[in-house]
Amino acid sequence: MTEKQTINPSDEYKIRIERLKKIREKGIDPYPAISKRTHLIKEILADFKTLEKKKEDIFLCGRLRSIRSHGNLSFTQIQDDSGMMQLAFSKKEMDAEKYKEFVKLIDIGDFLQVNGVPFVTHKGEQSLMVKDWKLLTKTLRPLPEKYHGLQDEEEKFRKRYLDILSNPKVKEMILKKAKFWSSMREFLIKKGFIEVQTPALEVTSGGADARPFITHHNALDMDVYLRISMGELWQKKLMVAGFEKTFEIGRQFRNEGMDAEHLQDYEQMEFYWAYADYQKGMELVEEMYKYVAQETFGTLKFKIKDFDIDLGKKWEVYDYQETVQKMTGIDVLNTNQKEIEAKLKELKITYDQKGFNITRAIDNLWKYCRKQITGPGFLTGVPETVSPLAKRKEDNSELTQRFQPIIAGSELGNGYSELNDPIDQAERFEKQEKLREEGDEEAQMYDKDFVEALEYGMPPTCGFGLSERVFSFLMNKPARECQIFPLMRPKDDNK
Repeated sequence: MTEKQTINPSDEYKIRIERLKKIREKGIDPYPAISKRTHLIKEILADFKTLEKKKEDIFLCGRLRSIRSHGNLSFTQIQDDSGMMQLAFSKKEMDAEKYKEFVKLIDIGDFLQVNGVPFVTHKGEQSLMVKDWKLLTKTLRPLPEKYHGLQDEEEKFRKRYLDILSNPKVKEMILKKAKFWSSMREFLIKKGFIEVQTPALEVTSGGADARPFITHHNALDMDVYLRISMGELWQKKLMVAGFEKTFEIGRQFRNEGMDAEHLQDYEQMEFYWAYADYQKGMELVEEMYKYVAQETFGTLKFKIKDFDIDLGKKWEVYDYQETVQKMTGIDVLNTNQKEIEAKLKELKITYDQKGFNITRAIDNLWKYCRKQITGPGFLTGVPETVSPLAKRKEDNSELTQRFQPIIAGSELGNGYSELNDPIDQAERFEKQEKLREEGDEEAQMYDKDFVEALEYGMPPTCGFGLSERVFSFLMNKPARECQIFPLMRPKDDNK
């Protein structure tokens, strides 16, 4: 009793093409639209004894994952989205010609509809004795070897569908990611937020410090930007319009570097909450992180990189100025670019020198510090120079009412008491515009329409956003591995 012998993939492709021709010659449609299913596999296995006693025909649909034939009896494993089950094909239990066709024309990977009755083999395995079968899809290429799957890392990403098919852990990750976003949506809706959809194409790219992707709008004959935030300025306009609690979950795009934590095309969530400040925002965000983690992973304790993280413990607060000064000796409110550059050199920190300025200098210094913080906690007291959309602190105008969750040495979210003073906002946009003119491509653009909206009045508002990086951290995997279909360079078939 053996599985079908392994054949060279190119040879097997030719063999399957020949089988496809024979199938068509017999008048069998190898790709029919209609199928019949009465049960999922998990439903049969969950109520097997009852169904076995009834001896009624059950119809299953799925992909064959193995075939073992010996004479007049063949055993296969069929898989659907709910699980795997053994099928038995016996020449005594079905039309002899149908059995012969199965043995001669069907391959591992083909999709079948089968009908039969449940029974238990002499080895005690719950199975289905097939009375009849119907081909639903003929596969032309062999699947990866069942127990080892794809071995080449690049090939896993290029043919992600095969990696998912052969690696249950990848499928489990995708299901967890779906739960991650659905539980977040559920949490916010329970808190009274409404979900909105804002434009992905913008005339002015705003809401974050990032380099945008540029594309051309043919109908309007103008260049537009793919959004770099989840509708931040649009959602604030909704606050002007009278909405008090909004959120959006969707794709955003940043034309920047790629590493274990950063992607250019990814999922983001942002919420905006009228009559709330950053203190209330921190309370809500901490509650949300705990809820989503528990719902998605069933725990609040995680191993992330070299950090042991317990989201259930009391979240700490890290003051930006105090933390940087303690770790580097630099007072970010009383320094200059030359002093910071000297410190960055001393600490052997490399950075992009194009458009480098005091804002980028301070940010690079902070990034060095944050990598040493375990968390969970919140960064507060962020300088105004690196927070162009945040409201200033009442007791120190050089600092802002900004907060960022810090977990395992990284910023896993960003929020603040939103700036709603139109004059202050216009002045900060002007500063950002000057930085752009000096070569800083991540500085924000001046959005006069947004400033005008603020002139009509926006209530005190707290805004917060997080990306799918939070999920990848909790999975303790690089962000790219946690995307279903990560972007790949086209394969050069000539190499």
